[in-house]
Amino acid sequence: MQLDLNNLQTKDFYYDLPKELIAQTPVEPRDVSRLLTLNKKTGEIAHCHFHDITDWLHPGDCLVLNDSRVLPARIYGIKEDTGARVEFLLLTNQGNDTWEVLCKPGKKAKIGTHFSFGDGLLKAEVIDVHDDGNRIVKFSYAGSFFSILDQIGQMPLPPYIKTKLKDQERYQTVYSKEVGSAAAPTAGLHFTKELLEKVKAMGVKVEFVTLHVGLGTFRPVTADKVVDHKMHSEHYYLPQSTADVINETKKSGNRVIAVGTTSCRTLESVAAKEGCIKESEGWTDIFIYPGFQFKVLDGLITNFHLPESTLIMLVSAFAGYDHIMNAYKVAVQEKYRFFSFGDAMFIY
Repeated sequence: MQLDLNNLQTKDFYYDLPKELIAQTPVEPRDVSRLLTLNKKTGEIAHCHFHDITDWLHPGDCLVLNDSRVLPARIYGIKEDTGARVEFLLLTNQGNDTWEVLCKPGKKAKIGTHFSFGDGLLKAEVIDVHDDGNRIVKFSYAGSFFSILDQIGQMPLPPYIKTKLKDQERYQTVYSKEVGSAAAPTAGLHFTKELLEKVKAMGVKVEFVTLHVGLGTFRPVTADKVVDHKMHSEHYYLPQSTADVINETKKSGNRVIAVGTTSCRTLESVAAKEGCIKESEGWTDIFIYPGFQFKVLDGLITNFHLPESTLIMLVSAFAGYDHIMNAYKVAVQEKYRFFSFGDAMFIY
């Protein structure tokens, strides 16, 4: 299909997905998930398992992983004056124990309202209300905020996952370190520590960036025209050590491969902002869709994304629209598992 890059429609990125293909639980072990490989030049597709990724990597390649760790960001409590039940979802840390949160029911959370969580372990006061209904709250507590969250919080699984997660660590990558995401960078869920060691042993460099995934990741694109969609903003950090390895990799003619769309967005954001890859920290609302010119990426390991989402637009920009829509059609026919706990794709 010939895409009109000047008039991209959200409906161009629709595909039909049977509900039973939406993965509800992770596979064990992590690296036995299936892997569809896609050649972005030819559109050629092959099928294997994720632990076969070593067959597709070359010595000298650089894998860039997002080491962000998911907060147990869903907390349940009460309104202090009435005892009414309330649910908070922590979205963005604004510093000084102040957070942007999604509150249910919202009408209970007016400015000045006080809430209590975990039998008083954590208390909150609403100090502002945003136009979109999100609240800004100030927390008070004794001890460590993140330790308390570990005690009382639950993982904010995506809305399409209906099955309760038995082990919360299965919604974390094995290399997660920097706490701050409201959702997992799910492409990395397929790696085991053993597989990463095997990758390193074959001469592939493994480097890290941090991008704290916001819930805007799951926000549907409601605009008819792609260009009218407003992207959410997420905080990232690219260390100098990672920048040095990426630059060395590019200079020697080897490939830089992002593990996940979050790593991809970090790399391309830094390249756009700085004009090169160097240590950088800030907020990005980069929106990648067909017509985008990639400056850093040579390969991408990713999951299968929702129809009409910004993420399927990103992979279409990287691999070519027709190649991606065909690959998704094949994945549905072959009954791959989709979304966060689903199977993986390697675009090269």
